[in-house]
Amino acid sequence: MENNSLHIPRQDHAGVYVPPPMIYVVTFFLSIGLQRVAPLPSAWLGTGTAHAARWVIVAIGLLLLLSALWRFAISRNTLITVKPAKSLQTTGVYAFSRNPMYLALLIMFTAIAFFKGNSWTFLMIAPLMFVVQTYVIRKEEQYLQRAFGEEFSRYKGKVRRWL
Repeated sequence: MENNSLHIPRQDHAGVYVPPPMIYVVTFFLSIGLQRVAPLPSAWLGTGTAHAARWVIVAIGLLLLLSALWRFAISRNTLITVKPAKSLQTTGVYAFSRNPMYLALLIMFTAIAFFKGNSWTFLMIAPLMFVVQTYVIRKEEQYLQRAFGEEFSRYKGKVRRWL
């Protein structure tokens, strides 16, 4: 028996309900709270090398973030993780990293650690990467595999997740 009913495609998306930038912000404020509760020495952040490094890190992070946002803007793709992607980003900065926005946010997080002068912020980098990798990137990659199939498989085989 043939089914002649009209098939309406389900609106699939990554299922990441917490905006990823919020994960970075919450982690930062958690590091500030930890510094108040259990202070760690941060004198090394006041060195001349640290002051110079923070501006270089900010510039790299901003350049990477703006490049990634530009790719989304010109392709009219969405940044909202609970909406379906219109296209797979594979050119520009996406030819070097599958997740340049998250990498840029991590770089900016590191720069803020230099500006704030908080060792806890540096210690939170690894847990932050774990959460982003587990909660955000894994879900997004599963979605992109469903949505773009072999095209995403080829892309994933050529371009690394972070760098």
